[in-house]
Amino acid sequence: MTAVLAVTATVAAATPAQATGLTPGDYVALGDSFASGVGAPPYLESSGACLRSEDSYPRTWARIHSDFTLRDMTCSGATIADVRAGQMGALGARTTLVTITVGGNDDGFTNTVRTCLTGTDADCKAATDLAAHYARTTLADDLAALYTDIRARAPHARVLVLGYPRLVAEGTGSCGAVGLSAAKRQQVTHNADHLAAGIADAAGRAGVRFVEMRLPFLGHEACTTPMKNEWIHGVSADVTKHVQIFHPKRYGHAVVYAYMLSAEISKL
Repeated sequence: MTAVLAVTATVAAATPAQATGLTPGDYVALGDSFASGVGAPPYLESSGACLRSEDSYPRTWARIHSDFTLRDMTCSGATIADVRAGQMGALGARTTLVTITVGGNDDGFTNTVRTCLTGTDADCKAATDLAAHYARTTLADDLAALYTDIRARAPHARVLVLGYPRLVAEGTGSCGAVGLSAAKRQQVTHNADHLAAGIADAAGRAGVRFVEMRLPFLGHEACTTPMKNEWIHGVSADVTKHVQIFHPKRYGHAVVYAYMLSAEISKL
Protein backbone atom coordinates (compact mmCIF):
# COMPACT_ATOMS: atom_id res chain seq x y z
CA MET A 1 0.00 0.00 0.00
CA THR A 2 2.90 2.36 0.68
CA ALA A 3 4.15 1.83 -2.86
CA VAL A 4 0.69 2.57 -4.24
CA LEU A 5 0.53 5.86 -2.36
CA ALA A 6 4.04 6.84 -3.40
CA VAL A 7 3.47 6.31 -7.10
CA THR A 8 0.01 7.86 -6.93
CA ALA A 9 1.73 10.96 -5.62
CA THR A 10 3.97 10.83 -8.68
CA VAL A 11 0.88 10.72 -10.87
CA ALA A 12 -0.50 13.75 -9.05
CA ALA A 13 2.67 15.73 -9.60
CA ALA A 14 3.07 14.73 -13.23
CA THR A 15 0.12 16.44 -14.86
CA PRO A 16 -1.65 19.37 -13.21
CA ALA A 17 -5.03 19.95 -14.85
CA GLN A 18 -4.16 23.37 -16.21
CA ALA A 19 -1.18 21.85 -18.06
CA THR A 20 -3.13 19.15 -19.86
CA GLY A 21 -4.57 21.28 -22.63
CA LEU A 22 -8.02 20.17 -21.52
CA THR A 23 -10.79 22.57 -20.62
CA PRO A 24 -12.19 21.69 -17.18
CA GLY A 25 -15.68 20.28 -17.40
CA ASP A 26 -17.37 16.90 -17.13
CA TYR A 27 -15.15 13.84 -17.19
CA VAL A 28 -17.27 10.86 -18.26
CA ALA A 29 -15.82 7.42 -17.54
CA LEU A 30 -17.30 4.55 -19.55
CA GLY A 31 -16.58 0.86 -19.66
CA ASP A 32 -16.38 -2.49 -17.94
CA SER A 33 -14.67 -4.04 -14.90
CA PHE A 34 -11.20 -2.88 -15.97
CA ALA A 35 -12.53 0.68 -15.78
CA SER A 36 -14.73 0.24 -12.69
CA GLY A 37 -11.86 -1.13 -10.62
CA VAL A 38 -12.72 -4.80 -10.12
CA GLY A 39 -9.79 -6.36 -8.31
CA ALA A 40 -9.33 -3.40 -5.96
CA PRO A 41 -11.99 -3.85 -3.24
CA PRO A 42 -13.83 -2.61 -1.29
CA TYR A 43 -16.41 -1.51 -3.81
CA LEU A 44 -18.72 1.44 -3.37
CA GLU A 45 -21.97 0.22 -1.87
CA SER A 46 -23.88 2.66 -4.06
CA SER A 47 -22.48 1.00 -7.20
CA GLY A 48 -24.19 -2.35 -6.53
CA ALA A 49 -23.28 -5.04 -9.06
CA CYS A 50 -21.22 -2.52 -11.06
CA LEU A 51 -18.44 -2.94 -8.46
CA ARG A 52 -16.89 0.52 -8.69
CA SER A 53 -13.73 1.00 -6.62
CA GLU A 54 -12.32 4.27 -5.31
CA ASP A 55 -9.00 3.02 -6.72
CA SER A 56 -10.21 2.70 -10.30
CA TYR A 57 -8.24 4.76 -12.79
CA PRO A 58 -11.14 7.20 -13.44
CA ARG A 59 -11.62 7.93 -9.75
CA THR A 60 -7.88 8.15 -9.08
CA TRP A 61 -7.42 10.69 -11.89
CA ALA A 62 -10.52 12.66 -10.86
CA ARG A 63 -9.30 12.99 -7.24
CA ILE A 64 -6.12 14.59 -8.52
CA HIS A 65 -7.91 16.89 -10.99
CA SER A 66 -10.66 18.38 -8.88
CA ASP A 67 -11.65 20.99 -11.47
CA PHE A 68 -13.21 18.17 -13.50
CA THR A 69 -16.57 16.72 -12.48
CA LEU A 70 -16.46 12.94 -12.73
CA ARG A 71 -19.49 11.10 -14.04
CA ASP A 72 -18.52 7.49 -13.41
CA MET A 73 -20.73 5.26 -15.55
CA THR A 74 -18.44 2.23 -15.50
CA CYS A 75 -19.91 -1.17 -14.65
CA SER A 76 -18.48 -4.63 -14.20
CA GLY A 77 -19.58 -6.96 -16.98
CA ALA A 78 -20.43 -4.16 -19.40
CA THR A 79 -20.48 -4.86 -23.13
CA ILE A 80 -20.64 -2.43 -26.04
CA ALA A 81 -24.43 -2.74 -25.97
CA ASP A 82 -24.46 -1.91 -22.25
CA VAL A 83 -22.35 1.19 -22.82
CA ARG A 84 -24.77 2.33 -25.51
CA ALA A 85 -27.89 1.58 -23.45
CA GLY A 86 -26.87 2.63 -19.97
CA GLN A 87 -23.73 4.77 -19.99
CA MET A 88 -23.67 7.16 -22.94
CA GLY A 89 -26.50 9.27 -21.56
CA ALA A 90 -23.90 11.04 -19.41
CA LEU A 91 -22.22 12.53 -22.50
CA GLY A 92 -23.03 16.02 -23.64
CA ALA A 93 -21.81 19.48 -24.57
CA ARG A 94 -20.17 19.95 -21.13
CA THR A 95 -18.08 16.80 -21.50
CA THR A 96 -14.42 17.63 -22.06
CA LEU A 97 -12.86 14.23 -21.29
CA VAL A 98 -14.05 10.69 -21.96
CA THR A 99 -12.22 7.50 -21.07
CA ILE A 100 -13.39 4.04 -22.00
CA THR A 101 -12.26 0.44 -21.61
CA VAL A 102 -14.69 -2.01 -23.18
CA GLY A 103 -14.73 -4.93 -25.59
CA GLY A 104 -13.31 -7.71 -23.43
CA ASN A 105 -16.73 -9.05 -22.51
CA ASP A 106 -17.91 -8.86 -26.11
CA ASP A 107 -14.80 -10.86 -26.97
CA GLY A 108 -15.85 -13.62 -24.56
CA PHE A 109 -13.54 -12.87 -21.61
CA THR A 110 -15.43 -15.02 -19.10
CA ASN A 111 -15.89 -17.99 -21.42
CA THR A 112 -12.29 -17.91 -22.60
CA VAL A 113 -10.90 -17.74 -19.06
CA ARG A 114 -13.19 -20.56 -17.88
CA THR A 115 -12.28 -22.75 -20.85
CA CYS A 116 -8.56 -22.24 -20.44
CA LEU A 117 -8.70 -22.87 -16.70
CA THR A 118 -10.84 -25.99 -16.83
CA GLY A 119 -10.46 -27.43 -20.34
CA THR A 120 -7.67 -29.04 -22.32
CA ASP A 121 -4.96 -27.23 -24.25
CA ALA A 122 -6.97 -27.87 -27.40
CA ASP A 123 -10.13 -26.43 -25.81
CA CYS A 124 -8.22 -23.31 -24.79
CA LYS A 125 -6.75 -22.92 -28.28
CA ALA A 126 -10.16 -23.19 -29.92
CA ALA A 127 -11.68 -20.59 -27.58
CA THR A 128 -8.83 -18.10 -27.85
CA ASP A 129 -8.48 -18.47 -31.62
CA LEU A 130 -12.17 -17.74 -32.05
CA ALA A 131 -11.94 -14.72 -29.75
CA ALA A 132 -8.83 -13.44 -31.52
CA HIS A 133 -10.54 -13.60 -34.92
CA TYR A 134 -13.61 -11.84 -33.53
CA ALA A 135 -11.44 -9.10 -32.00
CA ARG A 136 -9.82 -8.25 -35.34
CA THR A 137 -13.08 -8.27 -37.31
CA THR A 138 -16.55 -7.78 -35.80
CA LEU A 139 -15.34 -6.28 -32.52
CA ALA A 140 -13.11 -3.75 -34.25
CA ASP A 141 -16.01 -2.64 -36.44
CA ASP A 142 -18.40 -2.37 -33.48
CA LEU A 143 -15.89 -0.41 -31.41
CA ALA A 144 -15.12 2.00 -34.25
CA ALA A 145 -18.84 2.74 -34.52
CA LEU A 146 -19.11 3.19 -30.73
CA TYR A 147 -16.17 5.59 -30.55
CA THR A 148 -17.57 7.59 -33.46
CA ASP A 149 -20.92 7.90 -31.68
CA ILE A 150 -19.18 8.99 -28.47
CA ARG A 151 -17.44 11.78 -30.37
CA ALA A 152 -20.76 12.89 -31.84
CA ARG A 153 -22.44 12.99 -28.42
CA ALA A 154 -19.51 14.80 -26.77
CA PRO A 155 -18.24 17.09 -29.55
CA HIS A 156 -15.95 19.11 -27.25
CA ALA A 157 -14.33 16.11 -25.54
CA ARG A 158 -11.04 14.33 -25.94
CA VAL A 159 -11.68 10.59 -26.03
CA LEU A 160 -9.07 8.17 -24.69
CA VAL A 161 -9.43 4.42 -25.12
CA LEU A 162 -7.46 2.45 -22.55
CA GLY A 163 -6.73 -1.11 -23.60
CA TYR A 164 -6.19 -4.33 -21.67
CA PRO A 165 -2.94 -5.86 -20.41
CA ARG A 166 -1.78 -9.36 -21.19
CA LEU A 167 -3.28 -11.42 -18.40
CA VAL A 168 -0.76 -14.16 -17.68
CA ALA A 169 3.00 -14.49 -17.72
CA GLU A 170 4.73 -17.10 -19.81
CA GLY A 171 6.67 -19.82 -18.03
CA THR A 172 5.63 -22.10 -15.20
CA GLY A 173 5.03 -19.75 -12.27
CA SER A 174 2.11 -20.50 -10.00
CA CYS A 175 -1.27 -19.06 -10.96
CA GLY A 176 -2.73 -19.72 -7.54
CA ALA A 177 -5.37 -22.39 -7.08
CA VAL A 178 -5.26 -23.61 -10.71
CA GLY A 179 -2.27 -24.14 -12.97
CA LEU A 180 -1.97 -23.13 -16.60
CA SER A 181 0.19 -25.02 -19.08
CA ALA A 182 2.72 -23.16 -21.21
CA ALA A 183 0.52 -23.79 -24.25
CA LYS A 184 -2.52 -22.26 -22.57
CA ARG A 185 -0.54 -19.22 -21.49
CA GLN A 186 0.64 -18.65 -25.04
CA GLN A 187 -2.93 -18.84 -26.28
CA VAL A 188 -4.24 -16.39 -23.68
CA THR A 189 -1.47 -13.97 -24.69
CA HIS A 190 -2.27 -14.56 -28.37
CA ASN A 191 -5.85 -13.48 -27.71
CA ALA A 192 -4.75 -10.43 -25.69
CA ASP A 193 -2.52 -9.28 -28.54
CA HIS A 194 -5.32 -9.60 -31.09
CA LEU A 195 -7.73 -7.82 -28.75
CA ALA A 196 -5.28 -4.94 -28.40
CA ALA A 197 -4.82 -4.81 -32.18
CA GLY A 198 -8.58 -4.74 -32.76
CA ILE A 199 -9.13 -1.94 -30.24
CA ALA A 200 -6.22 0.08 -31.63
CA ASP A 201 -7.55 -0.33 -35.18
CA ALA A 202 -11.01 0.85 -34.08
CA ALA A 203 -9.57 3.86 -32.26
CA GLY A 204 -7.54 4.85 -35.29
CA ARG A 205 -10.55 4.65 -37.59
CA ALA A 206 -12.67 6.74 -35.21
CA GLY A 207 -10.01 9.35 -34.62
CA VAL A 208 -9.62 8.79 -30.87
CA ARG A 209 -6.50 8.05 -28.82
CA PHE A 210 -5.57 4.49 -27.92
CA VAL A 211 -3.57 3.93 -24.71
CA GLU A 212 -1.53 0.71 -24.86
CA MET A 213 -1.62 -1.25 -21.59
CA ARG A 214 0.32 -4.40 -22.44
CA LEU A 215 3.81 -2.93 -22.09
CA PRO A 216 3.20 -1.22 -18.70
CA PHE A 217 2.20 -4.58 -17.18
CA LEU A 218 4.98 -6.56 -18.86
CA GLY A 219 6.65 -8.82 -16.31
CA HIS A 220 3.88 -8.24 -13.77
CA GLU A 221 1.03 -10.32 -15.17
CA ALA A 222 -0.76 -13.04 -13.21
CA CYS A 223 1.35 -16.19 -12.72
CA THR A 224 4.56 -14.13 -12.53
CA THR A 225 7.39 -15.54 -10.44
CA PRO A 226 7.76 -14.46 -7.69
CA MET A 227 4.06 -13.89 -7.05
CA LYS A 228 4.77 -10.70 -5.10
CA ASN A 229 5.60 -9.06 -8.43
CA GLU A 230 2.10 -9.65 -9.83
CA TRP A 231 -0.03 -6.61 -10.62
CA ILE A 232 -2.85 -8.85 -11.86
CA HIS A 233 -4.76 -11.35 -9.72
CA GLY A 234 -4.23 -15.04 -10.30
CA VAL A 235 -6.75 -17.77 -9.49
CA SER A 236 -8.17 -17.88 -5.98
CA ALA A 237 -9.89 -20.86 -4.39
CA ASP A 238 -12.05 -18.39 -2.45
CA VAL A 239 -15.34 -18.18 -4.33
CA THR A 240 -15.87 -14.62 -3.09
CA LYS A 241 -12.77 -13.57 -5.03
CA HIS A 242 -13.58 -15.27 -8.33
CA VAL A 243 -14.80 -12.00 -9.84
CA GLN A 244 -11.28 -10.57 -9.60
CA ILE A 245 -9.49 -13.43 -11.41
CA PHE A 246 -7.20 -11.98 -14.11
CA HIS A 247 -8.11 -8.40 -13.19
CA PRO A 248 -5.59 -5.78 -12.04
CA LYS A 249 -4.80 -5.54 -8.36
CA ARG A 250 -5.08 -2.20 -6.56
CA TYR A 251 -1.60 -1.18 -7.74
CA GLY A 252 -2.52 -2.02 -11.34
CA HIS A 253 -5.62 0.17 -11.23
CA ALA A 254 -4.59 3.12 -9.03
CA VAL A 255 -1.00 3.40 -10.23
CA VAL A 256 -0.35 1.71 -13.57
CA TYR A 257 -3.61 2.51 -15.35
CA ALA A 258 -3.89 5.95 -13.72
CA TYR A 259 -0.30 6.84 -14.59
CA MET A 260 -0.74 5.83 -18.23
CA LEU A 261 -3.90 7.93 -18.41
CA SER A 262 -2.11 10.95 -16.96
CA ALA A 263 0.87 10.45 -19.25
CA GLU A 264 -1.35 10.32 -22.34
CA ILE A 265 -3.37 13.38 -21.27
CA SER A 266 -0.13 15.30 -20.81
CA LYS A 267 0.47 14.90 -24.57
CA LEU A 268 -2.81 16.53 -25.54
